[in-house]
Amino acid sequence: MRLLIFFLFATSPRFASGQTFQSLSSYDPPAQFDNVHVQKIAEDSLQSSFIIWVKKEVKGHFHQTHTENIVVLEGNAEMIFGDMKIIIQSGDYLNIPKGTKHAVVRVIGDKPLKVLSIQSPKFDGTDRVFIQE
Repeated sequence: MRLLIFFLFATSPRFASGQTFQSLSSYDPPAQFDNVHVQKIAEDSLQSSFIIWVKKEVKGHFHQTHTENIVVLEGNAEMIFGDMKIIIQSGDYLNIPKGTKHAVVRVIGDKPLKVLSIQSPKFDGTDRVFIQE
């Protein structure tokens, strides 16, 4: 009986108000999208979290007031990160401080790039500045 009670307690998630538990692998983009699809998965006054799929590229930009943290979930891409050109792949993590130029130059392969993007503080899009190349 103790084992059953422990099993039920250990396998039943209990969350405080506002907490979320989700499998990131369960998110899929719509069947058809042009180049970039963004899906918000969580938000509060301190952060906004998104799953982002990229088929081709993301133009160079920086954020005036936001730090962005990115975890690559699937795919590979060539990216501009500050003054560096890097290749990102599944499992990679990037911390992009405010004011840091970044861009997805090109997605490598046939599979879209899928990332978790966490912006802090809460993201409303107004601080994104695109860079004229």
